[in-house]
Amino acid sequence: MPSKRKPSGLTQGRAKRALQVGALTTAVGGSYLWQALKRPFQSTDTHEQAQLDLHLKNALRIVEDSRELRGAFMKLVQMLSMRTDILPTEVVNILSVVQSSVPPMDYGLIREQVKRELGKYPEQLFAHFEAEAFAAASLGQVHRARLKSGEEVVVKIQYPGVDQTVAQDLKNLRALLQVFTVMTRDVLRQKFDANDAYLEMEERLSEELDYLHEAENIQLFQRLFADDEDILVPQVYPKFSSRRVLTMEYIDGYTLPDIASPGVEKSLQDWVVIKYFTTTWRQLFAFGVLHTDPHPGNYLVTYHPKLAMLDFGSIRVFPEEVRRQYLALAKAILAKDLEAMGRCFVALGYLAPEQDPQPLARVMGIMFEGVIEDKAFDPRDFDSMAKTMEIASIGLEHRIFTAPGHHPFLMRALLGLDGYIHQFGVITNWHRLFRQCLERSPA
Repeated sequence: MPSKRKPSGLTQGRAKRALQVGALTTAVGGSYLWQALKRPFQSTDTHEQAQLDLHLKNALRIVEDSRELRGAFMKLVQMLSMRTDILPTEVVNILSVVQSSVPPMDYGLIREQVKRELGKYPEQLFAHFEAEAFAAASLGQVHRARLKSGEEVVVKIQYPGVDQTVAQDLKNLRALLQVFTVMTRDVLRQKFDANDAYLEMEERLSEELDYLHEAENIQLFQRLFADDEDILVPQVYPKFSSRRVLTMEYIDGYTLPDIASPGVEKSLQDWVVIKYFTTTWRQLFAFGVLHTDPHPGNYLVTYHPKLAMLDFGSIRVFPEEVRRQYLALAKAILAKDLEAMGRCFVALGYLAPEQDPQPLARVMGIMFEGVIEDKAFDPRDFDSMAKTMEIASIGLEHRIFTAPGHHPFLMRALLGLDGYIHQFGVITNWHRLFRQCLERSPA
C-alpha cells in the first residue's frame, strides 16, 4: 500500500476528520460484507485464507489512516493493538506498528500550545528550550529544556486540538470495534463484547490526555518505591505543568536495548532484567498498581546503576479485591491447586462459575512454565511461537478466553516483561524470585 504524506499538524476539523475516519470504517465494514456475500461460493480453506487476508488488509488500512490523523485515533489504535484476546496474531503485529514514533509537529504549533497552557512562550519560561523534539508519539511530543534555576528538564507537550477530536474518534472507534466482532467470530471462533472494550479504552484515553493525572501517577510511584533505592522516578515541576504540558526532571541513562547490546557486562544485564522482573510483579501483587507501557523508551538504566521509570500516562490501578485475587491465583499456580485457580478465574472474570477451569489452568501452566519449578531456567528453552500456538489451540477448542476489561493492559505489561527476559537470556532461578515477590505482598 503506498505511503501517505504525513502532515505536520493534527488532522482536525469536525467534518474533515469525521469523513476521513468514517470513510475508513465504511471501507473496512464494506469489505467484510463483500466477503460474506462470497462465502457460499468458496471452500472452507479458501474462505478462511481469504478471511485472514482481508483482516491483514484492513489492519494496514487502519495503520495508514491512524498515522495520517494521529492524536486520539492513533492512541486508540495503539490500545486496540494490545487486544491479543480478540485479534489474530498477524493483525496485532500490523497494528502494533503504530506504537512506533511519528514525525514531530511543527514547532510553531507547539510554541503556541505552551503559551496557551502556561501563559508565556517557551523562550520566556526557560533558560533554554530545544525547538527540535527528541521524541514524538500519538498524543504529544517531548522537548529538552533547562530551567532558569539551572535544572535540566524534559517538557511533554500535547498536540494542539487532540482533545477536540476525542468525541468523534471514540464514536468511530465504536464502529470499528463492531466491525472487529466479525473478525473475532470468524477467526477466533468466540464472542466479543465490543462495549466492554470501548468503555475500557475510553477511560484509559481520558487519563492519558490529562497530564495533571500523569503527574499524580508519578507522585504515586514515588511514594510506592520510596523504600527502593534502585528505582528512580523523575520529579515533576508543577509551576511548568498543566493539563496539556508536563515538565519533568531529565534523567540520563541507557535504554534497555542499549544494555542488551553485545559487549555490555553480563552482570549488569542480569541485574537489569531481574530488577525489571521483581519491580513488575511487586507492582501487581503488593501495590495493585501497574505501569502498563513496556516500550523501550520508557525505561532507562542510569550510571549508578538504577532503573528509571518514565512516561506514566498508561497506569492501571486495580481494585483491592482484584489485586488480592491475582496474588491468590499466582500462589495457586505455584501450588498447582486446580480448585483454587478455578475460584480465582471466576472472581477475576475469566470464567463463569459453571465452566471447567482445567483448560485455563493448562494455559497458566504454559505461561508460567519458567517460574513453577524450583530450579534455574533458561528463557531461550521456552519456544514462544510454539507455546503461543498451543495456547491458541486450547482457547479455540474450549472457548475460554473471556477477558475482563483490565486484561489487555495487564497482558501488555507481562508480554513486555517476557520479551525483555528472552531478549537478555538471563538464566536464574525465576521460581525463587517470583515466590519472594508473593511472600512480600500483603495477603
